[in-house]
Amino acid sequence: MIAAVSKEIADAQLSAEVLVLGGGPAGVWAALSAAEQGRKVILAEKGFVGTGGATAAGNTTIIHAERQSPEWEAMVKRRLQHGLGIADRRSVERVVDQAFARLNQLADWGYPYPTDESGKSYRGSMRGPDYLRFMRRQLRNAGVLILDQSPAFELLMADGAAAGARGINRLTGRTWAVQAASVVLATGGCAFLSGALGTNGLTGEGLLMAAEAGAAFSGMEFTGQYGISPAFASVTKGIIYFWATFTDIDDNEIGGSGDRQIDVASQLLKNEPVFAVIDKASPRLQEGMRKGQPNIFLPFDRRGIDPFKQRFPVTLRYEGTVRGVGGVSIDHACATGVPGLFAAGDAATREDMAGAVSGGGGPNATWAMASGTWAGRSAAAFASEVGVRHARRTHRAIGTVGLQAARGGIDDDATRAFIAAIQDEILPLHRNFYRSGSSLIGSLRRLDSLWNEARLLGGASGAPAERVRAREAAGMLAAARWIAASALARDESRGISRRSDFKLQDASRQHRIAVGGLDRVWVRPDVAERALAS
Repeated sequence: MIAAVSKEIADAQLSAEVLVLGGGPAGVWAALSAAEQGRKVILAEKGFVGTGGATAAGNTTIIHAERQSPEWEAMVKRRLQHGLGIADRRSVERVVDQAFARLNQLADWGYPYPTDESGKSYRGSMRGPDYLRFMRRQLRNAGVLILDQSPAFELLMADGAAAGARGINRLTGRTWAVQAASVVLATGGCAFLSGALGTNGLTGEGLLMAAEAGAAFSGMEFTGQYGISPAFASVTKGIIYFWATFTDIDDNEIGGSGDRQIDVASQLLKNEPVFAVIDKASPRLQEGMRKGQPNIFLPFDRRGIDPFKQRFPVTLRYEGTVRGVGGVSIDHACATGVPGLFAAGDAATREDMAGAVSGGGGPNATWAMASGTWAGRSAAAFASEVGVRHARRTHRAIGTVGLQAARGGIDDDATRAFIAAIQDEILPLHRNFYRSGSSLIGSLRRLDSLWNEARLLGGASGAPAERVRAREAAGMLAAARWIAASALARDESRGISRRSDFKLQDASRQHRIAVGGLDRVWVRPDVAERALAS
């Protein structure tokens, strides 16, 4: 299944010192940071840099706090409390300090931050599409070559190091290959095509590429993350539900657990509908919500619903590793352990920042900005060490499943059925919100069986959409197996890893769980001491 890079498998041959895969916040910061170090950078994005991904679908909150200020101290304390023994104090501090510097730098570059009533710039919130379009211009100014609509299929390796990638342009059908001295994976998380807003392109191929190169993962059990959404819409922006009242079909108020997701899930798991009304927001706050998060209210406006006065049905949509925690294991320089390969943003584990709970919007966006910066700088330094000899190395493509040649590959209908079978093990509340050992064992057995069949995935017609979908199916399947294996290994309930057969948090389980492997999934506790973790 390993192919040499040649004209036969790549129509366009390109070269760079640093290749960044993914054009969300982590990717754009990685590319810009590498370019700032004087490196030649190419960024390949599955969609369009500026409109693709979860951030472009709405506003993004970022932690803006100056070191040692009361806000900074309170934020660090809050992150560690929420992290439930898994977050790391030094890492939280580094992330916030790096984001503070970058947010201020954006102001220096002319980013149009909103202002408060006194005219002071407020740098803790940005409109996602404005933010990414601004960053796109910065990339252009820095000389970064952007490949839009160009999902990567597989990594290239040379001399035991990550050395580029190959993929396809979805609009032209032409394949591309980029040979590089180092690679940054910023491909985002995996939401398994759940329908949550902005996640349709986040299907796990980057995680699979990392595993094919030999990388491991951590925090994959902390993925029981669902976002509250109107039943008739895909928007999972949860901020409005801080001011909501939830009721059952008879208009009786539900709740009491202290966790909105748990309250809603408890009703839905009984096959009973749940309704919400945002009746606790003041008129001024309502106005601020509409101005700050206008996309939240479009589905309501289309249906003639005033969510501040009329109750509406809600559901839970799976967000997986996008708003969950798990991803590629990295060190403080965002190195994956595979020479030349770095990871940032949702593609990397965010346990250092979020611990055992969802990082939600703010902590995750802060992490993306900081980790993207560090990954880009580290990739630039690695490329500098490799030097000009990187272009003279022998490159090989290392992709495995989902890349079957067009002749002999299964058809697109079969691929869609394959994806549905994966989703059936991951999306339902009864399987993944509350997990049990017996259920996880059954899911792993079925997912392993699917993996044995996955070699035929590849798209019988060879059309770009079919080829992309086949690799997406492979990425989702790999991620599902790592999630199930990690969740089975954590025999306690901690954060968003909830076990119905181990309902309590166990103080002896305050360690991380590493997982990896392709044909054979392995899992083991990571008991390395982490300074100041609590």
